Amino acid sequence: MPGVADVRAWLGERRDATRFQVGRIPFAELDGWSFDGPTGNLVHDSGRFFTVEGLRVSIDGDRPREWQQPIICQFEVGILGILAKRFDGVLHFLMQAKMEPGNPNLLQLSPTVQATRSNYTKVHRGASVRYLEYFTGGEPVRVLADVLQSEHGAWFCRKRNRNMIVEATGDVPEHEDFRWLTLGQLAGLLHLDNVVNMDARSVLACMPGAGGPTALHSDVELRSWIAAERSRHIVTTERVPRAGLRHWVQGPWSIDHEERRHFRVVAVSVRAGNREVTRWTQPLFEPYETGIVAYVTRTFEGVPHVLARARVEGGFLDTVELGPTVQAIPGNYAHVPASERPAFIDLVSSADPSRVRYSAVHSEEGGRFLNAESRYMVVEADEDEAPIDPPAGFRWVTPGQLTMLAQHSHYLNVQARSLLACLNAMAARGAAGAALTP
Repeated sequence: MPGVADVRAWLGERRDATRFQVGRIPFAELDGWSFDGPTGNLVHDSGRFFTVEGLRVSIDGDRPREWQQPIICQFEVGILGILAKRFDGVLHFLMQAKMEPGNPNLLQLSPTVQATRSNYTKVHRGASVRYLEYFTGGEPVRVLADVLQSEHGAWFCRKRNRNMIVEATGDVPEHEDFRWLTLGQLAGLLHLDNVVNMDARSVLACMPGAGGPTALHSDVELRSWIAAERSRHIVTTERVPRAGLRHWVQGPWSIDHEERRHFRVVAVSVRAGNREVTRWTQPLFEPYETGIVAYVTRTFEGVPHVLARARVEGGFLDTVELGPTVQAIPGNYAHVPASERPAFIDLVSSADPSRVRYSAVHSEEGGRFLNAESRYMVVEADEDEAPIDPPAGFRWVTPGQLTMLAQHSHYLNVQARSLLACLNAMAARGAAGAALTP
């Protein structure tokens, strides 16, 4: 069976076989996009795809906060679907070598189908989405997973996608931009930087599991805690004109925070020979630096646990979703005192290599974000660093409980799902995942 090196070679061949080009352009050179006069919102002439608007967020709780920011509004539900099929009794997954303009290396492994509703209904007048019929009832399949999941709550306003895994019952036509891979192969690829894209990681995290050992907190207690966290936070959001946002400045090439933190809005021109549309321009969100996404892990009575955090993000549909222990862009906190820095960020960012159980750089959604990368980590801690009774807003959970929650909508944020896919990859690697799989 082909190994990781063979898959990487195939990705290189697909990259060389098709012309890919992405370049920054001033807003004035956007084709089909314009700033709405009264609001300053960045909109597409069709009225579809997405808009860049303003969002005002107010959070009432232990630490009241209020801010304003640009936000991507895209309320249609897209499809992120992986097609599965058994070969010699072994389940394989049909992965696509897909170019996205925001990816650092442009081409990564994506789900079989990764398309917004505007894309697959061909608002762009482009080619049809391959294999779409397996996810819309056109072909007989056995459903393995089907759940609505959130996108980045810090950059999207209430955006959701349908995460699906379906097993084909008949023959599946082949195409040079797609390849069947096993879970073992995907596990190996998840240990490499910028190979498996965010949407693929999200869908793989929704794969049903076989349950797990006894946890510190029962599933009922865990769901009750999440409900309590949602109840104690009052989050008020309001879409406002982008032009009136405080602390944000528009120039000819970008929209920036006045302190050059968080992210900027930019524009790009794209050429991609293997996409449904081969040339286009669009806006993208670009963070200023690489983020950190990490789980702190400990073992209690022989059972591995990770420390999850109840996160409040302005773009969530349901106030709170579980995120990793740390989810931050370090530079955003360089100017604040230590007491205001995210909990556990220093523990994971300065961890001794012997305590790091997993580390790889993965990009975020390349269709809307430019060069958005985070170092995904799993770091082992002790009682002094991460006590069994963690700070408010944190809870020890098992990877099996995360898998259970991923079967339901709006429990795990996209970073938590991505890191869950990495935890599962550790387990699939055997000894490398021993610290998390008893």
